[in-house]
Amino acid sequence: MKNKNRTKWLTAFLLFILAPLTIWAGVFFLDDRKYYFISFLLIVYAILPFFVAFEKRKPQAAELLLVAVLTAIAVAGRAAFFMLPQMKPVVAIVIIAGLCFGREIGFLTGSLTAFISNFFFGQGPFVPWQMFAIGLIGFLAGVLAEKGVLKKTGRSAACFGGLSVFFLYGAIMDLCSVFMWTDQISWDLVAATFAAGFLFNLIHAAATVVFLLLLTRPLCEKLERVKVKYGLLGFSE
Repeated sequence: MKNKNRTKWLTAFLLFILAPLTIWAGVFFLDDRKYYFISFLLIVYAILPFFVAFEKRKPQAAELLLVAVLTAIAVAGRAAFFMLPQMKPVVAIVIIAGLCFGREIGFLTGSLTAFISNFFFGQGPFVPWQMFAIGLIGFLAGVLAEKGVLKKTGRSAACFGGLSVFFLYGAIMDLCSVFMWTDQISWDLVAATFAAGFLFNLIHAAATVVFLLLLTRPLCEKLERVKVKYGLLGFSE
């Protein structure tokens, strides 16, 4: 129990304090030119909770393989729908990962997916923001599932997915656009950027809802069987 609580506090500190501070430092002190370095730091932050969780027990290869497989599925899903802007199953798969295996795996799957998939779509100063945004959604999915608020059903996951993509992911990436365009920030610029991104965020949210309605139940059933077979309870449980 003590080890589990320490993992939760560490994950929350890394995600809500250290990760935003790292991205902010990259923007204002490194001029958004060291995004590979910032992305690497975010991956380290995502992996650290695993080391804490493994402190009192031996890690199973299946646990690491699971993260790799979930990330690969999300990356493949983004690549498969490359011709349809904003209509990708990436966030849906990350939400299902957090829903089934907890906040740490949700965060790690989301951040790794954003980083790895952008080797195909192009790296840039926006990547750390994407890693943080998608990882945060996976983290929150794990937290809400642990609290019993988010259920492993299509409607429940779709409701969370639509809201989180539109309000959370959309807001973070729109804010990223503001910082990428200029260092002279004004409320008018922020409002114009959010207004310009409204339709894109709405399409992304709607696509996520559709993918979650289609994928949540079948994927969760298969992942639950994997959990039972290999004794994978997730780091938050």
